[in-house]
Amino acid sequence: MACLTFSGCFYANTSQAPIATTYPYSEQQRMQAAHHWNVLARHEATQILKRERVRFRDLHIPDAPQDATHAYSGGEFGRGFRTLLTSELVSRGANLTTQPLPSSAEVHIDVDVVEHRDRDFVRPPVGAFTALAGGIAVATIPINQWAEPALGLIPAAVAADVTSGSWTYTGNEEIIVTTQILDGEQILYSSSNIYYINSGDRRHYAPDRVPSAPSTPSVSITDRW
Repeated sequence: MACLTFSGCFYANTSQAPIATTYPYSEQQRMQAAHHWNVLARHEATQILKRERVRFRDLHIPDAPQDATHAYSGGEFGRGFRTLLTSELVSRGANLTTQPLPSSAEVHIDVDVVEHRDRDFVRPPVGAFTALAGGIAVATIPINQWAEPALGLIPAAVAADVTSGSWTYTGNEEIIVTTQILDGEQILYSSSNIYYINSGDRRHYAPDRVPSAPSTPSVSITDRW
């Protein structure tokens, strides 16, 4: 009773700094295959053609810039996603052009890679501790009652087969994929999607910059001694 009484006074007290809290539970998908790029391309094509402002417009998807000093210089994802988005749009009846026309709007794709370097504790998936406790409890049943303890592995194996496809880790790297349709200075469509990525796949989304060639040393020539 004393604990309940004093807990009610928690928010009545003052503090010199804001108290940390957490966001509501949410989920975020991880990109691990080119098929996932196609899923995103299919989603974007569907959303684009729902917009009355761009449904019947001529659209042009420019190639990714090859200049390594640009904010985004292409890479496997850039080339692949542009090709997949083109295929999805054409298959749905969109008007795409190979060259920009005076009447066409341009589809721009940008990728930002976010790397977290100092993350605090991240809560495990919902039900992780319950599943762990349940597995320990099931494992103790054959030890105490069954003649063959190895049979206790069967329920755990069934549960693993059912749920193993949803196992993944949070990771420290994410990408923000933004698709925009521009008509001159006007933005007709904009959509951003966030995904986790594997650290080893970073080069698909943010290729390393090409090192610049060393400058040629110059020699000053003068007629003065």
